[in-house]
Amino acid sequence: MEDFKVLEQKLQEIIAAIQPLDKAAMEKARARVDLLTKPLGSLGRMEDLAVQLAGIHGDLFPVDTAKRVVVMAADHGVTEEGISAYPSEVTAQMVANFTAGGAAINVLGRQGKVEIEVVDMGVKVDTGLPGVKKIRIKSGTDNFRRQAAMTRSEALQALLAGFECAEEAAAAGIKVLATGEMGIGNTTASSALMAALTGYDVSLVVGRGTGLDDQKLRHKQQVVEEALAMHNINEGKVDPFAALCKVGGLEIAALAGLIIGAAAKRIPVVIDGFISSTAALVAVKICPEAFSYLIPSHISAESGHALLMDYLNLKPYINMGMRLGEGTGAVLAMHLVEAAARVTNEMATFEDAGVSNKEEEPSLFEPKGER
Repeated sequence: MEDFKVLEQKLQEIIAAIQPLDKAAMEKARARVDLLTKPLGSLGRMEDLAVQLAGIHGDLFPVDTAKRVVVMAADHGVTEEGISAYPSEVTAQMVANFTAGGAAINVLGRQGKVEIEVVDMGVKVDTGLPGVKKIRIKSGTDNFRRQAAMTRSEALQALLAGFECAEEAAAAGIKVLATGEMGIGNTTASSALMAALTGYDVSLVVGRGTGLDDQKLRHKQQVVEEALAMHNINEGKVDPFAALCKVGGLEIAALAGLIIGAAAKRIPVVIDGFISSTAALVAVKICPEAFSYLIPSHISAESGHALLMDYLNLKPYINMGMRLGEGTGAVLAMHLVEAAARVTNEMATFEDAGVSNKEEEPSLFEPKGER
């Protein structure tokens, strides 16, 4: 128990280090954006993104920054209940695909010049692959339909492992982080967590995951309903850490820690789809201050994701009907982060370009007063 208290104290110290966004930097960024050679507000949400990035960074966000997506991988004991169209062996196989450079995240990472870090948080089979960061809290979670997915110590270790990944990224000069994941069964864990922490009905948050038919979808919903009832966490008022222990995943806990750690290091974190957003939900429930550091990438086709985005009051930037995971949507949105930084830093102001501003030279068609 003493070890747990030490770990808990470390988490509290990390949370205490998180600072609010720099308002002066945000005002500076907004003022510059408003002076650029364009109609006021005409770049829409890209302008808001630029201001948020400045608030995180403490000044105008620099261009050509180093970017990294952290792909947390782990297995889930709940797959024993037949809730996935794919066997749990696929998790290890996909980790091997990541290291070989053949997955979608590898392709998009190469295109966007985004580093890919693959972390084994608890894949059922120890792959021992070179290039995989090996943490392995345990060989997958326990079947949460029968018992708690993790002990309190295991969940806390996973959270802190995520923070350590953020800390290492900061030390390596990474300026933008993204969340990615791999784990057969993790949409079931995410659905259970979302239902527990929001109070939404299970039928609204449990989706088809890897492509379940109607019968298997209903079975998946029933498994989640029974698990929530067994653990008595179906009221939407449960302690977030307790819910994480009961029905969460090692990779979900690690992503929540990565998000909290990124906020502590003043690094924006681009969140991916449903699983990553559930990790963000856990992070914000544990540490509300982390919210300001979130950049929502895309709206997933997974049924619960739109509801979760509404619950978190986040508006994703991309809607392409994706539901792959791996961090693919987040890496796509990193192009927008770079674009927002470049627009703010590289566009000319009206004064720089010698272009007349609307306020300085009213249009001939504007009313001049009463005739």
